[in-house]
Parts: sequence; C-alpha cells; structure tokens
Amino acid sequence: MTEKPHALLVQARGEASPLYASPEGEYAHLDSFTHNVPLDDTGLLLPPDLAKALGTWAASLPQEGFDSRPAARKHAARGLKVTQEVARHLGPSWAVRYWDEPRGTSTWICWGCDRLHGERDDQGAPPHPVDISVEGEFRCGPLRSEGFGDFFPDDPAAALALSEALVADLYAWARSIDEEMNTYLRDRNEARYMDVTLRRFREGEEMTRRLARELGSMRKVTYRGVAHGGPATLESVTWQGDRKV
Repeated sequence: MTEKPHALLVQARGEASPLYASPEGEYAHLDSFTHNVPLDDTGLLLPPDLAKALGTWAASLPQEGFDSRPAARKHAARGLKVTQEVARHLGPSWAVRYWDEPRGTSTWICWGCDRLHGERDDQGAPPHPVDISVEGEFRCGPLRSEGFGDFFPDDPAAALALSEALVADLYAWARSIDEEMNTYLRDRNEARYMDVTLRRFREGEEMTRRLARELGSMRKVTYRGVAHGGPATLESVTWQGDRKV
C-alpha cells in the first residue's frame, strides 16, 4: 500500500458514535481526534451489526463513571473486541487506535490478527500480506506477497483466517504440482506433463477466485498461473472480493 492510511480512534466519550477522526493523519496526537464520525458514515460502510455493537457499547458508558474497576475493565474489554472487528472490516487502508479508559492508554489495532501494538510500525512494511498472488511453482508455497516471499495459506504470520476447505485445497494443489514435476523429470513425457499442467492451471484459477472472495474487497488477489508450464499456463488476473480489476 503506497497511500497513507486513514486514521480512526475508537473511544467512548458519551456520544452516540465512539468513532473519531483527526485531520493530522495516522500518527496524530490523540488530542487531535476531535471529529465525531457517525456510525452510518459512507466512508466506513460498517455492517449493520457492527454499527449496532459500537452504538450499544458507547451507550453503556455510565455518565457518572463506573462504580468499580472490574466494571470498567469489562467495558474496556468489550470496546477492544468491537474495535478489532472495526479494524478487520476496514483493512490495511486504515490505522485504527483504541483508547483503554481504565489503563489510560491507546493501542494500535491490527487489521489482520488480534495482536495489539503500543506503537505503530513506521517502516512502511505491513504486518501481514496485503496484495497476494497465487502461483503454482515447484517446491514453493502457493501464495506470494511482497516482503513475505512464497508462503502457505495457514502460515500464522500471514493471518489470513481462511476456511479449512480452501487451505486444504491450496495445499493439495501445491503438492500435486511438486509430484507432477518429479514425474516429468523422471519420465520426460512432455505431452502428459502439459496436459496435467493445464488442468492444474484451471484449478488455480478457481482457487484464486475463492481466495479473493474469502479475503474480501480490502485486498487484491492476482493469479499468476503455473510456472514451468509453458506460455499457455501464464496468467495475470487480479480480483478484489467478487470483482475482477
């Protein structure tokens, strides 16, 4: 991602929406988050259930404050959970922070996993893959991303949270490419190898569409085809969610 993320702070302040924006960007001081963002803001496109959860949490803040620390911590834990859902919904194009009232601290919320960060990484490298490629290559994972190289779909560092069915199919696809290359190197049957590789190419197309649907519109997924399969197995088609771009 080359553009700077939009900045959002989630904090219960007694207003109907606990969302606040700052004109100063992602590294802005907390005092600059003064613009209250409505839950139905068209720039966020929050799902109705998520917007309702945010509103309910904001409304549960007592005007006189909490009468016990356990009650305050319980409210803060609910806020953290719903903020993580906001970060996952908005994706890597947003920098989301959460204000923990009992602790008096702010936390950066990761869009790709449940990790919490006291400071935001300012090196420009995303903590998880953003733009992903699918490619079949001998002795390589089926997925690619800048800064990650090739990797497998259940790599915990990638935090893709894919369905078990898709993870299993991607593993099987990668294994089949390895097995077929080994068979070709042993038998040197060019015609058989090209026929099988074209089938794997079509399987990769379908799995790319499935991957794009599961990851949603916040990430781009590009199909690169099958390496070592000749010109007929080369491809470069990109999807965002259900839309080809």
